[in-house]
Amino acid sequence: MPVENDAGGTKPQKGQVKKVVLAYSGGLDTSIILKWLQEVYGAEVVTFTADLGQGEELEPARKKAELLGIKEENIFIEDLREEFVADYVFPMMRANALYEGVYLLGTSIARPLIAKRQIEIARQTGADAVCHGATGKGNDQVRFELGYYALEPSIKIIAPWREWEYKSREDLIAFAEEHQIPVPKDKRGEAPFSVDANLLHSSSEGKVLEDPNAEPPAYVYMRTVSPEEAPDKATIITVGFRRGDAVSIDGKELSAATILETLNDLGRDNGIGRVDLVENRFVGMKSRGVYETPGGTILLAAHRAIESLTLDRGAAHLKDELMPRYAELVYNGFWFSPEREMLQALIDKSQENVEGEVRLKLYKGNVIVIGRKSEKSLYSDQLVTFEDDEGAYDQKDAEGFIKLQALRLRTLGMRERK
Repeated sequence: MPVENDAGGTKPQKGQVKKVVLAYSGGLDTSIILKWLQEVYGAEVVTFTADLGQGEELEPARKKAELLGIKEENIFIEDLREEFVADYVFPMMRANALYEGVYLLGTSIARPLIAKRQIEIARQTGADAVCHGATGKGNDQVRFELGYYALEPSIKIIAPWREWEYKSREDLIAFAEEHQIPVPKDKRGEAPFSVDANLLHSSSEGKVLEDPNAEPPAYVYMRTVSPEEAPDKATIITVGFRRGDAVSIDGKELSAATILETLNDLGRDNGIGRVDLVENRFVGMKSRGVYETPGGTILLAAHRAIESLTLDRGAAHLKDELMPRYAELVYNGFWFSPEREMLQALIDKSQENVEGEVRLKLYKGNVIVIGRKSEKSLYSDQLVTFEDDEGAYDQKDAEGFIKLQALRLRTLGMRERK
């Protein structure tokens, strides 16, 4: 049933919310939010925990929710790894999307799927509100809420970090202790940095990383060995593509999530996918982040290689012109916008003949393309050879082509000489 809100999607008032779906990790922050929702709003809470390949055991989230009084029928823990990769990561990879030329959008692309499932669960359970744990300084609050409003325009949204009076981690721990919420020893005091992870990447921000001129401590990196410690022997792999999506590794066809998992392992062992950048957040500030995207880095290099063989020049160059716009839409949270869907249709059309195999060498942080082949290749040995091309290309034709291209330049030159 649809979720209705007479307030037209405005901030809900305390006492107006009957049931709320919380994006729940099972960690300390979202456990505090769960109890806060019960205490402040007096609302029935539904917890939703998504397995996007973050690499953590999720059953403890169920036990924590039960400990905090959540009914069994109101606890949702779902494995969304295949949907995440097939319906979100791969469409983005078809666009070769990089935000500000560097960031592979690992956090950004996960938010629309979480938002979609929250809204679906709200409909299923009759909830009239949704809640997320994103802070009021970051991009994720925008991404979640644009997704919520796009899919359910009148939904009530609760954002605790923009509402409550707590200003520090000590305040939160005091709240937890007051309400008998277990606080692990490693959660006491200020966290050295914050981490978000899924099957595509891990991101680390804040605290020890806030000085953009300070090298990240080695312990920040969790998904990759350092390039210096990677094996001295290269790893050779072959990635197969069909309609722009990776479908096989070394000739073995695999599911979308398994493809990414396998590439993550290969990238991790070879020190691939580390990025340290200062980015421009949508909310207006610059932030420094350390990202690890081992499998995605390999996938991007392989996809561009197979496109170089199978995409027409005009199509390839148009895609490259549109890519920054597409990446910005994903970064800013406009996955469900009509313009992103329009760009996706164009990109997907371009991928109809993007198929074949790419051979890659992985070595000490590098992804090196060493071969590519395709039945749909536009590459012609006869045209590019320096030997006799048997009349396929008349080199004399180039003279007229050059003169036509130079006409406006010659006209400008003559004016300048006058």
